[in-house]
Amino acid sequence: MQLTLSKSTIRSLRPEDAPSLTKHIGTYSVARNMSLIPHPYSLNDAVEWIAKCNAAPLETHFAIVVNEEPVGGIGFTLLDPERTGVSRYVAEFGYWLGESFWGRGIATEAATALPEWGFQNLDLVRIFAAVYARNPASARVLEKAGFTYEGHERARYFKDGEFIDGLMFAKIREPKQ
Repeated sequence: MQLTLSKSTIRSLRPEDAPSLTKHIGTYSVARNMSLIPHPYSLNDAVEWIAKCNAAPLETHFAIVVNEEPVGGIGFTLLDPERTGVSRYVAEFGYWLGESFWGRGIATEAATALPEWGFQNLDLVRIFAAVYARNPASARVLEKAGFTYEGHERARYFKDGEFIDGLMFAKIREPKQ
């Protein structure tokens, strides 16, 4: 998959992306606001993640690339990967971007484009995203990308020895009946 945008490209993950992704996700400022990313983040972590994504039956995780360099990640976690249960049209959305690329509109552009791709290509109806309340920049990205704020979840996460509130956002496509 490849989506060419004005500030970046969203494309399939490649094994050779591992060193660059490790460099950009490996900073504490990025990892501290991500639930599933360890710090420090190793090259082996990136190699394993890319292999897992590439082995999945359905491609749902991608690289954000600027000037041919993978500098972020973006994707969906399907709530019902078998696509047979009550949540078959729902996915959680997430993204991250290396700190040296913050403030350029790259995340907003990508967070606008990929959900539309998901509606069209994965037949999703509801895409939700949760961010740490202490990360207002990420919440603003979602709002600018057309997500609707749905609520504040107290003590939603526990990371690095502290409870962190969460903010929930969603984007809905009118279902086909």
